[in-house]
Amino acid sequence: MKLDFDPFLGATAAPFAMTRTPYSIRGETDRLTDVLMCPPHFLAPVPCCAVTRHNIAQGFVASIDEAQRRHAELVRLLETSGVRCHMLTADPALPDMCFTRDVGVSTPWGMVALNPAIPHRQPEIDRLIQFLGASDTPVRSVRAGTIEGGDICVARDGLLLIGMSGERSTAAGIDDFSAPFRAAGWDVLICPFHADNLHLDTIFCMVDQKEAIACIDLLDPDFLAAVEARGISIISLPDSVASTLDCNILSLGDRRIVARMDGVVAPILRGAGYEVSEVDISQFAACGGGIHCLTQPLRRVTQ
Repeated sequence: MKLDFDPFLGATAAPFAMTRTPYSIRGETDRLTDVLMCPPHFLAPVPCCAVTRHNIAQGFVASIDEAQRRHAELVRLLETSGVRCHMLTADPALPDMCFTRDVGVSTPWGMVALNPAIPHRQPEIDRLIQFLGASDTPVRSVRAGTIEGGDICVARDGLLLIGMSGERSTAAGIDDFSAPFRAAGWDVLICPFHADNLHLDTIFCMVDQKEAIACIDLLDPDFLAAVEARGISIISLPDSVASTLDCNILSLGDRRIVARMDGVVAPILRGAGYEVSEVDISQFAACGGGIHCLTQPLRRVTQ
């Protein structure tokens, strides 16, 4: 069953969400309780981003056994941390389906089915809708332009951040997605960046309500200034972490972070007082995705 909620419910949407929405999120670093994932049974590098094209040129071929083993480790880590992991069924025709982040976003008013720019990812939207059909979860579909979940950061209550490369997420898609946030009085900050960096979450991620990690030289200075003006401090990272998906972390809430194993971000965050768990994502990073990409948070609760 596919439902649509009024994209301009605005402030009136909040009580509706509180009483009828099993999945909702008001902040990227609130405590994570439920996440949507998909096993990488059919993972393969698709030449649709700069990182993957480079790795294909270097002769990379995905190891399904290794990818499955590392994905299972991530699932065990999340479950041990009190997160319920909901699984989609892998499809041999959808090699990127394990990167669940890009096709949907949980908002304060229910789920939004997004509109990926890459045609081979469009069928994943139907899989998301099928998963949600059994629950009483409002689902709104983005119909204008294109937008992908890696560019969307529901930073905290009242603040939405969106990346715009113009290739994956366009102005029309951003306007469509952000309409209920604007109507509810949220600040909406847009960050233009070069398409080689794929999504915003490869160069910027929230780690706490008032702190983020970022490749500052790859981000728009006006965006950074606007973020800092809202009381968010930024931990600077080297530009090199964009291509290794090291910045692509997942917050579990309560200053707990899941980061790439053997990267530079984990020790930096530990030094800043965060509890960091590490996972080997080398198979996924070679295909253009990291831990943030592999997880679509469905529900977070305020701390």
